[in-house]
Amino acid sequence: MKQLAQRMKDGRLRVVDVPAPELDDWKVLVRTEASIISPGTERAKVEVARDSLLGKARRRPDQVRQVLEKVRTDGVGPTIGAVRNRLEALMPLGYCAAGRVEEVGGRVRDIRPGQLVACGGEEAAHAEVLAVPGNLCAPIPDGVDVANAAFTTLGAIALHGFRQGEVVLGQRVAVVGLGLVGQLSARIARAAGCEVMGVDLAEWRLEVAVQAGVLDVARSRDEITREDEDGWDTVLVTAAAPGSADPVSLATDLARDRGTIVIVGDVGLELDRRRLYAKELGLRIARSYGPGRYDREYEERGLDYPIGYVRWTEQRNMSEFLRLLAEKRVQVDDLVTHRFDIADADRAFDIVTDAEARALGIVIDYPISNSVDRAEPPAQSTARGVFSPGSRVGFIGAGSFAKRHLIPLAKRHGLVLDRVATASGLSAASAAEQFGFTGGASEVGELLADDALSAVFVATRHDLHGPLTARALRAGKAVFVEKPLCLTERELAEIESELEQPGAPPLMVGFNRRFAPLTVQLREHLSGVQGPTSVIVRVNAGPLASDHWLNDPDVGGGRLAGEGCHFLDLMSDLTGTVPVAVSVQGRPAEDRALNTSENFVATVRFADGSLGTLIYGTLGSTGAGKEVVEAHRGSRSGRIDDFRSARFWGGPGPHRRRLRSPDKGHSEEVRAFAAVARGEAVAPGLKAAIASTRLTLAALRALETGQEERLSVPDR
Repeated sequence: MKQLAQRMKDGRLRVVDVPAPELDDWKVLVRTEASIISPGTERAKVEVARDSLLGKARRRPDQVRQVLEKVRTDGVGPTIGAVRNRLEALMPLGYCAAGRVEEVGGRVRDIRPGQLVACGGEEAAHAEVLAVPGNLCAPIPDGVDVANAAFTTLGAIALHGFRQGEVVLGQRVAVVGLGLVGQLSARIARAAGCEVMGVDLAEWRLEVAVQAGVLDVARSRDEITREDEDGWDTVLVTAAAPGSADPVSLATDLARDRGTIVIVGDVGLELDRRRLYAKELGLRIARSYGPGRYDREYEERGLDYPIGYVRWTEQRNMSEFLRLLAEKRVQVDDLVTHRFDIADADRAFDIVTDAEARALGIVIDYPISNSVDRAEPPAQSTARGVFSPGSRVGFIGAGSFAKRHLIPLAKRHGLVLDRVATASGLSAASAAEQFGFTGGASEVGELLADDALSAVFVATRHDLHGPLTARALRAGKAVFVEKPLCLTERELAEIESELEQPGAPPLMVGFNRRFAPLTVQLREHLSGVQGPTSVIVRVNAGPLASDHWLNDPDVGGGRLAGEGCHFLDLMSDLTGTVPVAVSVQGRPAEDRALNTSENFVATVRFADGSLGTLIYGTLGSTGAGKEVVEAHRGSRSGRIDDFRSARFWGGPGPHRRRLRSPDKGHSEEVRAFAAVARGEAVAPGLKAAIASTRLTLAALRALETGQEERLSVPDR
């Protein structure tokens, strides 16, 4: 399918061929018939991308701080690589679309195949096929043109801003900024029986609103008079002027005593308290389409808010705007100033960035398919695949970690990058182009069915690790799966069942720290004496945003499952024996599941009497370092700091070692897997990886129960 994309490095726009997006239980697959370019929002994205590196830094000082922190913790080289990957990536554009439903996820209600729907959110991009969360789709009423329905996202933004002003019949509403959202805001206010004033810098945008008959008063910015001020119940600031506080200053002048200002657009907020105080003005910020926006439970999992508690969610706002269109109380035909075919969509942004073009609504049209049914995938063979060693590999998932580490390392160690598949399709095409995948981007099913591939890297979010690993093993592929191996006992049992099959392909799990050179040296240092081992691992991880996917128990599994597994495996590796029991105490975060605790202590007992303690937290100073590993056995001890330096006590040989940069074992781990894929070696540490996964799942149970969880000791 075709999709419009932009490269962050230079802002170059291209229409690229990408695989169709993957459908999950909460999404709707839509074949797009029209999408809308919003000149204000999307022009800003293009301008940022086209800016120099210095210009980008000035616009986003928060990201500059993140880069500097990464330099401090990870070093210059890895940071440069991460920034380069980000700049080289192809990014989607668009958030307003409409089309026909081809397929519906199993948990989506009230939407059926064949319906025409309006779509919103980041997934509603300028692309021929979209996979959009069900709560960001709204059925289009009969009689509404699809191109007009594509305005629905913008209409919902305008409608939510209007609601934030708590406007009632007969009130006076001023709209500052008559771009698309401003034009729609004025029309909604008129439909609600309000007296409406419009203000804009450009006379032609005022003329559009006047000709539509929605303004009682039209003023260019420099025509505002004293008579216009102090008389408007609600002022909607819909301008796009992030570097200017003038729109809010003007709104302060226009508002009546105890009136309300609603900030809808991206404007500067240098507030003059004296002037706001003098009128006792109310100031409100409208957050996008309405309640539900940026709530993952609502947008990604279909959780609706009861209408008795939240009358107007973002989906209800979308549906209400469509009703206004159907009843012709709001019309948008005159807002369409330009149209382009998707094949020429990159040219549309020449219009967006040209001030003389007088662009408002720019419609992108798509070829309409006569069939509403998605093409059936090729029938999958019920026979198990047979592992055939070789160098050709595929990647499922191409996120930041895969692009920084796994993909370059696979290439460095002699593997041939063939296919890459991701959920969005565009990120797969971006990775294929950036890293030279010879087979290009594909869907997961196509990748696993390709007999030319010997091995697969699974580098998705954690909830897909287990199912994809089992599926790839069944297809006869050697598998490297990033940690954790899986999130549930059921998934682990399925993987073990696949591994028990005759001729099962090899499997490696990305527990890279056991491959780190300082870990290897510490393990060798301890091997000179006998007896139980004491291991202490302290991780100063730093906090994540509460809505980060890793903190989602169903997607990331929480930090114990998603990251703690690394260190539980490391303790098992250093003791050289199997765990028999684990207890965990954690401090739960407010309003979050206990298993997503970011601060916890795990204590592990091993079969030979060894003990391991993991102290994982997010509250320390970054100056204290991130990871410290101590191990003691007999008369020997060792300590690793951030996998960059180490000290050893007791025994012969050097007692200090410092690397030029941190080495957590990624390269050696991928080198080992490359040998496995080519049939040159047996997969190292498979039993240990299974044991560490079982230990992690037991640790999660211990965290929930507060009791020690015992593990069965496998037969020798």
